[in-house]
Amino acid sequence: MLRHTVFAALSAAVLAAAMPASAQTLRFGLAEDPDALDPTLARTFVGRVVFSALCDKLVDISPDLKIVPQLATEWKWSGDNKALIFKLRPGVTFHDGEKFDAAAVKFNIERHKTMQGSQRRGELSAVTSVDVVDPLTVKINTAAPFAPLLATLADRAGMMVSPKAAQALGDKFATAPVCAGPFKFVERVAQDHITLQKYDGYWNKADIHFDRIEFRPFTDATVRLANLRSGQLDILERLAATDVPSVQKDKSLKFGSITEIGYYGITINIGKSDKAKSPIGSSGKIREAFELSLDRNGINKAVFDGLATPGNQWVSPLSPYYVKSLPVPKRDVAKAKALLKEAGNEHPVVNLVTPTTTDARNIAQVVQAMAKQAGFDVRIQATEFATSLNMADKGDFEAYILAWSGRPDPDGNLYSFHACKAPLNYSGMCNPALDEVLKDSRLTTDLKQRQASWEKAAKIILAERPIIYLLHRKWLWAYSAKLSGFKEYPDGLIRFAGMKLG
Repeated sequence: MLRHTVFAALSAAVLAAAMPASAQTLRFGLAEDPDALDPTLARTFVGRVVFSALCDKLVDISPDLKIVPQLATEWKWSGDNKALIFKLRPGVTFHDGEKFDAAAVKFNIERHKTMQGSQRRGELSAVTSVDVVDPLTVKINTAAPFAPLLATLADRAGMMVSPKAAQALGDKFATAPVCAGPFKFVERVAQDHITLQKYDGYWNKADIHFDRIEFRPFTDATVRLANLRSGQLDILERLAATDVPSVQKDKSLKFGSITEIGYYGITINIGKSDKAKSPIGSSGKIREAFELSLDRNGINKAVFDGLATPGNQWVSPLSPYYVKSLPVPKRDVAKAKALLKEAGNEHPVVNLVTPTTTDARNIAQVVQAMAKQAGFDVRIQATEFATSLNMADKGDFEAYILAWSGRPDPDGNLYSFHACKAPLNYSGMCNPALDEVLKDSRLTTDLKQRQASWEKAAKIILAERPIIYLLHRKWLWAYSAKLSGFKEYPDGLIRFAGMKLG
């Protein structure tokens, strides 16, 4: 034991000697372990947090959800709104030293559209081709006007990876990702840590003050906070709402919050696999009864200390895109019982998959208790988050608690989950009428016309209930008082430029 201790101390001393005196390492506490570190394949929110340091995008968003430059410096639509033309930032390189240019953009968009297992395929379904106009000008063509395209490229669909590395590694790219962000990949140990190192060739390196970032997953919010208080972490995401008052009183910590643009909901398997034959999957009346058994305000108070916003759609009731004619339904246990009786199953079993994160587990327990009063027997199956997503992909569930971090254009919360062949359509519902409405909402930039389409979509979705939307959280962060430059964004992601310790 002494030998190992001495060796560890010597190793630490050697490492410290090798690092500059001003070297800074940011230790970041995640609520889950990310899935694949490949923007084309990735699905998890925490993966997007890591990508914020690893992979720049064509464009980004500001805290007030405006589109701002990143790898592209300017853009414009063609006269017929069927092409989006980007001017690219000169002098940008990937982490392997390869040049970022229009050909790289073309490669990445085509990879997103054609790669086996791509999660971006639905987001970019309207894109028909990509033209390299010149080394720093690229034109993305669509068959028809596609209003969400620019906002879509402000997320993983707009992330650029090195074509050379992607071609060399193939389906193993996620094990050693090469992007064009401020930090480059060093190593990953599953369920333990992901280490990134500052990329000296980064186009905006003057605003990057950390030499390394270590992302560490802790699914238990209490354990995450304990690690922050003890100095093992510098910042954490998704602070438990019940811990907000104590963090605000702690002079060694700072607190940040902002309302999300996403949602928490329960996805019901109604057509994804044979498990759709469950009572809740096969009966609309049972799904309606299940929703009526739930008190969204009660869930908010019990799990989020009242800090969240109850909702029944893919955007918050506070959003200008919310369909006000279809408000949040009130709990009605008596009606729920009557519907179960009509359905011929007064005590249906619902197997509910939930990620092991603190909020999701707590929601599951409150849902279980509430639904029981109407006659439901909810059986909770707690599962590691990435594993639960794989189960959702395969349809290996009856009901599934899922949080979606949200996108600035409502289409990003809607199309990929409800269009017939969209990759995130975990419910398996396929309604041709809904497909037409969703397509119509993408064809125009006129907000009134899009709003009319979303209202039609809401009427179909809220009647069939492939997802029972519950609420919209506040993103809650806690971090060391020594950390400066942190800014809250409604997508819940971190922009590391300008942040520093000391």
